[in-house]
Amino acid sequence: MKKISKFAINHKKMTLMIYIICLLMSMFEYPKIGVNYNINDYLPKDSESTVAIEKMNEEFGEDVPNMRAMIKNVTISETLDYIEKIEALDVVKSVNWLNDTENVFKPESFMDKDRLETYYKDNNALLTITVDKDEFIRATDEIRKIVGEDNAMTGASVNTAIATVNSVDEIRVVTIVGVLFVIFILIFTTQAWIEPLIVMIGLFFAIVINAGSNIIFKEISFVTNAAGNILLLAVSLDYSVFMLHRYKEEKSNYEDHLVAMEKAIENSFTSILSSALTTVIGFVALVFMRFTIGADLGLALAKGVVISLISVFTLLPVIILYMDNLIDKTEHKKFLPSFDKFANFVFKHRKTFMVLFLIIIIPSYLASTHNSFYFGNSHIYGMDTKLGQDTHAIEEEFGKSDTYVLIVPKGDLERQKALSSDLKELDGVTDIISYVDTVGETIPSEFLDKDLLKKLNSENYTRMIFSVGVDFEGDKTVALIDEIKALANKYYPEEYYLAGEGISTYDLKNTVTADMTVVNLIAVFAIYLVLLLTQKSVSLPVMLVATIETAIFVNMSVPYYIDRTIFYISYLIISSIQLGATVDYAILLTERYNEYRETLDREKAIKKTISTVTVSLLTSALALIIVGFLLGIYSTHGLISQLGTYLGVGTIASVIMVLFVLPSMLYSFDKFIQKTTKGLNFVNDER
Repeated sequence: MKKISKFAINHKKMTLMIYIICLLMSMFEYPKIGVNYNINDYLPKDSESTVAIEKMNEEFGEDVPNMRAMIKNVTISETLDYIEKIEALDVVKSVNWLNDTENVFKPESFMDKDRLETYYKDNNALLTITVDKDEFIRATDEIRKIVGEDNAMTGASVNTAIATVNSVDEIRVVTIVGVLFVIFILIFTTQAWIEPLIVMIGLFFAIVINAGSNIIFKEISFVTNAAGNILLLAVSLDYSVFMLHRYKEEKSNYEDHLVAMEKAIENSFTSILSSALTTVIGFVALVFMRFTIGADLGLALAKGVVISLISVFTLLPVIILYMDNLIDKTEHKKFLPSFDKFANFVFKHRKTFMVLFLIIIIPSYLASTHNSFYFGNSHIYGMDTKLGQDTHAIEEEFGKSDTYVLIVPKGDLERQKALSSDLKELDGVTDIISYVDTVGETIPSEFLDKDLLKKLNSENYTRMIFSVGVDFEGDKTVALIDEIKALANKYYPEEYYLAGEGISTYDLKNTVTADMTVVNLIAVFAIYLVLLLTQKSVSLPVMLVATIETAIFVNMSVPYYIDRTIFYISYLIISSIQLGATVDYAILLTERYNEYRETLDREKAIKKTISTVTVSLLTSALALIIVGFLLGIYSTHGLISQLGTYLGVGTIASVIMVLFVLPSMLYSFDKFIQKTTKGLNFVNDER
């Protein structure tokens, strides 16, 4: 990389031209990249719900029901008119309602009461609809036109459609405001008016090139689309700032600015490389999640950090050298005060900070492991959104409900009847639509309505569509699914398929819970290994990782202490991102301490380290904090909002640990560090 950097700064025009070409190509490719907003599509291909959905598509040509619509103040006859209009839409696969299992023209007093109230209650009708999974936006819009704004719609398809439409505007707002805030931070933490522009130009190239290169994936997740670019801006900002600050230091030592740049690259190379590698590893660890949304985000961000790293050592030096005269001409006085007093304060109270650190480790860890979680997407939109209000309205009238589909081999009507009877006995199953329940065992199929027959029977299988009075997730849901699976396995041990929103969430919970330990262990071990190789130390990697891991424990204990349920996917992704992104701060501080200890005793070295690195560290950290909180504030998508909020909180925790606790560690274990680190040449305190 050093040779490539030297080539780049000696061939500035060629380097700039190459980057401009890459930028234009990326801008051309970016609009072609698809975005997937369906969280269940990222379940492992071999998960039971995924296999069941594939089987249903193969046999019946449709997905599981993915929308519920409540029409208020209607008669049964009027409801049938609504159903007819909805079924006429080419994006609608099927509509399930009371008329599938009851003669709706007979008096209500002659109908099964439980079945009636599952679909029709207090003159309100609840329709269960299956729409084309590739047309969620159009389906939601067209069905909304039919039922009207006063009525309520909810379900996975509505959720996805809203997320797709809203995210475009929200991403734009977050990006614009985030960039303005970052520029504002850079103005305060740099010493020339042109420096923020230099940094932002370099980052602009890296981020746009990375975004366009996502075309290699053909499709990215909504998490990557919403948070990827702005996160990359925040996590890679410090590389540019470190390089710029280092160049200005070297420029005071060398008259030839080309030589100064070569020295800046040489002296910052290890620090920036190790910081980038640890960040990349934090993201790559997400690839090991069986829930593939982790791999989607991890690969995109890891690729982005690599592109940022390359640009920092090739493009950024070229931009700096081109604008070198402007840097001198636009210099201004420092807006930030000296951090010498802050360094003295930290040093003076180092023992107190160390004791507090030791006190909070265990409670924070225990609290972080006792959070309550949402695993699916049923709670993504709150009551401050139209979808949240519609969902609440439906649940207030008809209670918590979901629709499951059980597919079993066709043929043995007696076995199907026994299974259906046992399913009806389960607490939570409110109604079943099936071939055997609709026609009995004796009526020939040629006497049946063809549309109904097609809905229930395929060439090889029959399916039971049943309504359940439970939420999409929770203890009651898990217990009910376990009971349903036990009955299905009892009657069809050789083959059965169970699908539904709750079933996918059930599989999602089992998948991501298992992912947590694997991802964390891989991330921690890999980052320790990188630090071991780059720092050539046994002790320093332990201190650095312990510092950031404790910050993660503190961050992830916040939901527990404020009694807030957190999305498990956010919890999992935040841990890896925080570890990978903020361990850079610990690396920067440690390497500066090692450098100063070659000429200073440990007290002077630790004070000068804190005073020197605080500005660079705060520049990067404030960007990540602001970007995180902007996502938290502006995103109506609960998962993205939480991801941003806790990324902001986590970065604050990491900064506090690095500035207040890590210096105490380095000072206290100075001699041990010398004995366990290769190549150090510390001066003795006595000297």
